[in-house]
Parts: sequence; C-alpha cells; structure tokens
Amino acid sequence: MKKYLQFFILVFVPLSLFAQTGNIQGTISDDNGIYVPGANVMIPSLSKGAITDFDGKFTLVNIPEGNHTIKISYLGYASIEQEVTVTADQTTVIAITISPKSLELDEVQVTAYGLSGQAKALNAQKTNLNITNVVSTDQIGKFPDANIGDAVKRIPGITMQVDQGEARNIIIRGLAPQLNSVTLNGSRIPSAEGDNRNVQMDLIPSDMIQTIEVNKAITPDMDADALGGSVNLITRSSPQSFRLSATLGSGLSFINDEPIYNGGFLLGDRSKNGKFGWMLAASYNNVDFGSDNVEAEWVNEAESPLTEEDIEVDPFVEESDIRTYLVQRIRRSFSANMDYAFDANNTVFLKTMYNWRDDRENRFRLRFRSIEPVFADGTENIVGYEGEIRRQTKGGIPGGRIKNTRLEDQRMQNYSLGGNHLFGNLKMDWMASYAKASEERPNERYVEYEIGDAIGISADLANPRYPSFRAANASDAALSNFELKEFTEENQFTEEKDFNAFLNFELPADIFGAGEGSVKFGGRFRSKNKERNNNFFESEPLSNEFATLADVQTRDFTNSDFLAGSQYAAGQFVSPEFLGDLNFSDGSRFETTPIQDEFLAGNFDVEEKVYAGYLMANQKLAENFSVLAGVRVENTKISSLGNEVIFDEEGDFDSFNQIRDESSYTNVLPGVHLKYNPSNNTVLRFAWTNTIARPNYVDLVPFRNIINEDEEVQTGNAELDPTRSMNFDFMTEHYFESVGIISGGVFYKDIEDFIYTSLSEDTDTGFDLFQPLNGDSASIFGAELAFQRQLDFLPGFAKNLSIYLNYTFLTSSTDGIRNGDEVREEIDLPGTAPNMFNGSLGYADKKFNLRLSVNYSDAYIDELGGNDFEDRYYDKQIFVDLNASFIINKNLRIYADLNNITNQPLRYYQGVKERTQQIEFYEKRLTFGLKYDLFKK
Repeated sequence: MKKYLQFFILVFVPLSLFAQTGNIQGTISDDNGIYVPGANVMIPSLSKGAITDFDGKFTLVNIPEGNHTIKISYLGYASIEQEVTVTADQTTVIAITISPKSLELDEVQVTAYGLSGQAKALNAQKTNLNITNVVSTDQIGKFPDANIGDAVKRIPGITMQVDQGEARNIIIRGLAPQLNSVTLNGSRIPSAEGDNRNVQMDLIPSDMIQTIEVNKAITPDMDADALGGSVNLITRSSPQSFRLSATLGSGLSFINDEPIYNGGFLLGDRSKNGKFGWMLAASYNNVDFGSDNVEAEWVNEAESPLTEEDIEVDPFVEESDIRTYLVQRIRRSFSANMDYAFDANNTVFLKTMYNWRDDRENRFRLRFRSIEPVFADGTENIVGYEGEIRRQTKGGIPGGRIKNTRLEDQRMQNYSLGGNHLFGNLKMDWMASYAKASEERPNERYVEYEIGDAIGISADLANPRYPSFRAANASDAALSNFELKEFTEENQFTEEKDFNAFLNFELPADIFGAGEGSVKFGGRFRSKNKERNNNFFESEPLSNEFATLADVQTRDFTNSDFLAGSQYAAGQFVSPEFLGDLNFSDGSRFETTPIQDEFLAGNFDVEEKVYAGYLMANQKLAENFSVLAGVRVENTKISSLGNEVIFDEEGDFDSFNQIRDESSYTNVLPGVHLKYNPSNNTVLRFAWTNTIARPNYVDLVPFRNIINEDEEVQTGNAELDPTRSMNFDFMTEHYFESVGIISGGVFYKDIEDFIYTSLSEDTDTGFDLFQPLNGDSASIFGAELAFQRQLDFLPGFAKNLSIYLNYTFLTSSTDGIRNGDEVREEIDLPGTAPNMFNGSLGYADKKFNLRLSVNYSDAYIDELGGNDFEDRYYDKQIFVDLNASFIINKNLRIYADLNNITNQPLRYYQGVKERTQQIEFYEKRLTFGLKYDLFKK
C-alpha cells in the first residue's frame, strides 16, 4: 500500500505541495446554529474552493501562508466574506454564520422565512458533482409523511409500492426495489424480508432523518449495485450548541375510528471547548387501522364436457377472496450520534440507529376456490359455476406482545464508527459499520374450515373490476356444512447481518493545469450473511369437538360499509381469541406434527462478500467546466446453502438433501461525469456510468420445492449472473435566487442479464416449473422535469404561495424472456411506470402554513406471467394529502395532517385494466399535535 501511495503522490501532486502552505477547515451554519450543506466556499485570488458537506464542514488544502479572503455564497442567503490567516504546516479553523437575505421586489419586502430547509436541499443538489435529488428534514415536514417511504415518493422519478397503505418498496426510474440500494450515512441497510434485497422504507420514521439524498448517477466511490439509483439517508448530526425538539400528537384512522398516537424528541449539545458533540433522538408511533380487500384469479380456459380437452372460454374467476384485515403498527426508533475532534486535523464520530416495529394482524379470509363452469347438457355453453368455499382466520397465541394476532417483529439496527483526518495535503476518511435486520413471526396460527365438495356458485362478473360471488343456495353455505380442514402454527425467522468497512484518500492534483482538482482512491469490504429458518406444524384434533364451524366460537365480520362494496359479505369466522386459547401441546386433544415440506425448501443460508476498489479524478477543465472520471472494480463471492425436498410416488414428503453452491464474479465499472456552469445559477450535467444489481438471495439458493396442491414446482438458480446496466444521463438545472429550481433532463439505460421468473413444464412431475433466469437485454428511456418556487413576484398575499411540481416519463422494452418454448419479445420491463407526477400548492406566511399535495404514478407491469393474459399489473395511484401548521411563537407550533383524502386503493389487475386481481382500501388518516423547537447559540 505504501508503494501505491508514493506513486500517486509523485504522479498527481504538483510541486506547490512542497511550498510553505497550510490548510483551512471550517463550519458554516445558519442563525439557529443548524449546519448548512452545499455552501460554495471560495478564495477568489487563488481560484480555489470547496463545498460544505451535510454537516456544514469544508476543507481547503495547500493554501499559501498569509492572509486570504474567503467568500461564501449560498442560494437564498446573503454572500459574506471573511479574512483568514494561514500559517505554514498548520490547519486554521473557522466558524461562519450566514443569514437569509431579503429580496426587494417592487418595493415589497419578502423574507426567506420558511425556506431554509428548501435552500439547504437545493444548494446541496446544485453543488453536488453528480446527478442527485436532495430533500431536507424541513421539506419533509411540509408534507404529511410519517415514514421515509412516504417522503421519498415525492422526489422526481420515484414511485413506491405500498403495504397496508404505507409506502414500503422504492422504485427509482422504473427499476424494481431489489435493483436499487439504500444506505444510512453511506453504509448499506440490510433487508428484513426473507426472499429479496428490498429495504423496508416504512420501517424508518421520517423525523429521524436529516436529509434524503437520491443519487441517480453514482460516482466511482459509491457502491456499484444501484441500477436505478442509490438512496442515502443521513441522520442528524451533533449541533453546534444546545438544541431541543419535541413532537406530541394524536389522530384517527377513519377505517375503524381508532386513535393514533405519536411522539418524539431530539436533544443535543456541544461541549464548551467545541470538541465533543452529541445528539439523541427517539420517535414513537402507534396506529390502529386495517384494510378491506378483494382478490381474484382469472382464467380463460376450461375443460370441454364434449372432448375433455381444454378450450378457450370467456375469462372467469377460478379463485376469489374477501379479506378483512385488522392491523396495529407500533414503531419505535432510537438514535445516538456523537463526534469528537482531537484537533483541527483529526475527528472521529459514532452514529447509531435502532428501529423496531411491531405489526400485529388478524386476517379473516373467505375464499371461493376451484371454481369451474357448468355447461348446458351436450354443449359448450356456460350456464353457471360451481366450486368450494373456505373460511380462514389468521391469529396467534394470547398474552404478551402477540395478543392473539400474527405478530411481525421487524428490527433494523446500524452502528457506524468513522473518522476524518488531514495529513498535510492528504485527506483520509474511514468508516466501519455493523448492521442487522431481522423479521420474526412467532406462533403464527391459522384455522381453516371448508366446504370441500363443489356447490353451486352465483358469480357476478358483469363488472370485472369488482367480481363477486356467493353460494347459489344459502343453505349450502350454512356453518354446519363447513368442516375443519386444518389447524396450523408456524414460526418464521429471517436475519441479515452486514459488516462494512471503507477507506478513502484524497490528494490535490492539477492534472490539466486549470488550477484546481483532486485525485481520490480507496477501497471497501462488505460481508453479508442472510439466513431464513422457518418451521410449520399441523395439529389434528383427536375428537369431533371442532368438527364444523357451527361447533366453535365465531364472530361475524360482515360490514355494510366494506370499502370495496356492500355486495361483499364476509360472514362468520373463528374468533382470534378462541384460536389463541387452544393448546396444541395437549396430547389428549391434539396430535401435532411438523410438516417439513411446508418450510424446508424455504430455509437457506447465504454468505456474500464484496471486495471493491476505485480510483477517480475530479478536475476543473476551465473556470466553469469540470470533469469527474474514474473506475471501480468489484469482486463478489457468494456461498449458498439450500434444501431439495424429495417426495415419494404418492406425492408425500420423503426426505431432503442439503445443497451448497458457490459462485464469484468481477465487474469493472468505469464512469465519467461532466459539469458545466454557463452562469452562476445554471448547471448542465452529463454522466456515463456502469452499474450492477445482484440477484435476490432466494433466487440464488439451490432449492427445489414441489407444491402438490397447486401443481407447481419452484427452484432456485445458483448460476444467475448479476444484472448489468450502462447508463447515460443529461440534466439541465436553473436555480432561482429566491430559492427554487427549474430542471429537465433525459436518461437511457442499456440493461443486460435482467432477472425474471420463467414458467415452463417440469419434466419430472409435469407441473408448472417456476425458476429465475437471466433475460437477454432491456432498455429504459426516460425524461424528467421539475419546478419549485415561491411565487414571491406576485402581489399581495399571493407572494406567499409556492409551487412544487415534477414529472417523469418512462418507456422500456425487454428481449429474451423465455417461457418453455415461447420467447416473449418487446414487453415492458417490470416496475417501469410510464408516467409519474408530484405536485403541491402551498401557502406560508410568518404564522400559517397550508399545503395540498398530489402524488401520481401510472400503471405498470409488476410481474410477468406465462403469457399476456397472466401478466400482473400494478394499477395507477393518485394520493391527495393536506397538511397545515400554525406558529404560536418562535418555539411552538401546532400541526394537522390529512392523508389519502381520495381513499386511493392498492390495486393489481390481470392482463387488462378492467380485470381486478386485487383491490385493497385503507381510508383516510388524520393526525394533529404540537411541535416544539428550542435553539441556543
């Protein structure tokens, strides 16, 4: 390593390095002592400058000794100058405060009050070397977003997939969640879910994050597995002086009229000598809600009564559910951050976060299944339908934290230790982090009763958006006709551990003789382990005490206000309390046995190690033109352990084999970023980058699972290659002095080896075989437009209005998707929404703030089926939210937020828009409360 360092110094560092020079380190903050990111710090006489980071810090190296004038410019703030004396071989430390400026418009004084958060975000975005979108905490507070997922969806080019009405999985520029990366302070966040790499964005409260940075064109010093982009969540840093912030609120879930409780605090300070700073934060959110759900699975073939061969018929539903969900989610989040400056050249920091969410759920499912058409005698004319009916209750054991529900205990924790150092002209930073995410679902219970013989089914398919079913003869569906199918209990546990370490060096270098530049190089190591360990038990009663649904304790969940329509009558289900009280360990009443084929194939253990190194140069080619170019090399080694489940000739579980597989690959990933400023507030950007996306863990596991009931076979594929993408971006941005932006750009992604699930016929069983494969190629072309500004040029009260708008257009295509002998060409890449739009109209004066927000994402293909008819689409979404706040005094304000005003459902459709596959309603949600802030300089 020493030889390499000497080489870089000799080649890239100019002779001025050895002159009588010193360094300047500084911190820039606003009037409240809050750090200011993205400030432009210049020494005009030397044409040397720097940009403050998210902690408001900057470093200027190789400055000749003597007196110099530093100029600080910042969008929305008054520029200031300060004299600094530099001493040879020493680092001079300064602290600068900037103030919002007043804008003189037609003799009307307009202050930048309320725009500080927007100014910080836009300045950071403006001065970044690569194409990014930045959202600050203050901006997040202007929208009614309780978690980071809901906040991120307002950024251009981003849409979110929801879970129980809350934004969970992020799609960036049309790329599915597993194709994007999410980091916390630059360290990867592990996934708590068992079968993918998705980071649960609804796990992190928005008030725990200081800034959201979306990198749409990554640089060589960033992790390369960010096909769509990389989201970096930046936690709050230690303040310059005492700060206290607290929130206390309540609210109402309209779907069940249950209360909402939330609260949080932030407390920080710095020692008198300024060396030690600390920040503590905590957040709590408790919401009781639910959802009303209808699902349907459509087919267009049936067995002919004349030929006993499959014939094409008008589409009908072969399986349909009515589902009622009762949900309680409790989020707890804790953070402790601290830093210590040994001297002007050496600082270390510790950043920690612990997120813990309890998700309690009861689900009551009425299922019409194995629905088949009834034909008129001697014809192929459908005159009716028949099928089976099942009623299922999901619950858990009583007491403790489970409380007769299915408890999903999700936790994510991250601990990062790092440092920033200055050795002469050499900057060095490092960080080591440990992160863990887990999901545990203990004692998850189900009871299901069925009418297993076909009865007449009355099907209403006149409106395929809302297909509905009932027993043709009500007496056929009496509770006494539902016989016990099974009692089951399962335990699920998934855990992912990450260890990350990186080391970066940066040296000043004037390669092209334009006066300013640097060379940066470094390495990273990441070790990841993901394990899933589930089990499953079936308990068979030894008597007839549970024989029919009429013999047990039930509850009627029929709701005339069912949000999908009153035609959906849920009916009677086993009560969660009755299910929870059963003792399956009582050998006199139950025979309990593990059902290994239900869980063995899903268990796995995967280890992944990534070794990465990079070299890049950031150079000015002219006063207003710069280039960042470099290359990153990543080597990946994967070892996976899975189970092959073996069945006997009757299709019953026989045995299993453990299978281990290993793979490795190396990716060389060059990149170039160009930045040109035709004027002080206008930026043109171009980027050529190369990125990858590693396969989901469950796809890499060498498992084989036969599902006899569904006549399906599922397998993994340890030979999968990572998805690769060559990306081209062009963006133009103009920033308004009154704090705002208008921007537009286009981007193109050339993708190879994308991963999809292939459907073919299994040669051993004749069942449908589902296996992940690499497709040939795909492409995405898109365009982005954004505009945000306070309308301070208008007269009267209108000057307090502000507009926030952005629009993204996408088009995509794929080649090489194989289903058996059929090759599908020119279909959309799953996850690519053609149109996305965000808009808000806000009003803010010195006391009152009101904002109406709209978030729209177009329908897109979510999952490929065996053919066009079976493809699943995620339907369009339009969310309308309203929030308001009123400032009582400089420290205290009240707020109120109303979410999902239009009762936007989650909806999937099959093949065509009219054919609902799933529709789920959540209703509105209201929250209100107090926020308190205290700053002491």
